[in-house]
Amino acid sequence: MKTVVVTGVSTGIGRGAASVLVRRGWRVFGSVRRDADARALKRDLGEAFTPMVFDVEDERAVLAAADEVGDSLAGTTLGGLVNNAGASFSDPLLVQSVADFRKQIEINLVCVFAVTRAFAPLLGADLTRRGDKGRIVNISSVGGRMGPPFLGAYAASKHGLEGFSESLRRELQFVGIDVVVIGPGSVKTAIWDKAEATPLDHLAGTIWEQPFRGFTAWMIENGRRGLEPEQVGEVIAKALTVRRPKTRYAAVKGHLVNATLPALMPRRTVDRMMGRQLGLLPGVRHEGH
Repeated sequence: MKTVVVTGVSTGIGRGAASVLVRRGWRVFGSVRRDADARALKRDLGEAFTPMVFDVEDERAVLAAADEVGDSLAGTTLGGLVNNAGASFSDPLLVQSVADFRKQIEINLVCVFAVTRAFAPLLGADLTRRGDKGRIVNISSVGGRMGPPFLGAYAASKHGLEGFSESLRRELQFVGIDVVVIGPGSVKTAIWDKAEATPLDHLAGTIWEQPFRGFTAWMIENGRRGLEPEQVGEVIAKALTVRRPKTRYAAVKGHLVNATLPALMPRRTVDRMMGRQLGLLPGVRHEGH
């Protein structure tokens, strides 16, 4: 039985991935931040799942978790590390606080670096371990290839993650550890209910209020029609198991329209399309502004 570590399994993609991997015969160590989530996941996923309660922002706790997994492997290699834990802080960039921008980069990029450093020896960077080398799967986003308005900090973190992953892949080929990126689009999770309930008082009276409201409504609508978390979990399982994985998989519903065409079109054309849709073109004024 191969062993995999998945961060951020309380909900969404992480939970979907843990569920798929357990069904496929993997032993899964999954990180959560609350004891209640650990108990619920253990009950639902069974003996093949081991919860680990830690926050990826706590480097000492990350290192302790790596020691725990390492002890369980008894000198053999870890089959995979899925860096899934992350967050999304949306706001107009000229309104967003420096603290929020910094925290976004910390969670989505710096913490992935810290987790990867902690677990890489178990994947086979420690050449004394026995068994096949493991793989690292980093969960990026469509925002890792394009920058949507009002998600600038998130896009910066995911663009950074893509560059980090490419450099890491080229370094780790030296020891036989592969690195794969998965860039999901909209996924059906509880985050959309939270987004709908988030107050926007700090934008009241600003030029950004109406465009941001329109963007939020569009994101919620698309999110609720997105992929099921288990569908992304299947892509993660594929990245961990196929003989010759791609370097990147785009797990996007309506791939042609939502990923391929925007990537092929001139950037200025995409700017205008988004601007027209969200009221962000010069000269467009919303009622009350």
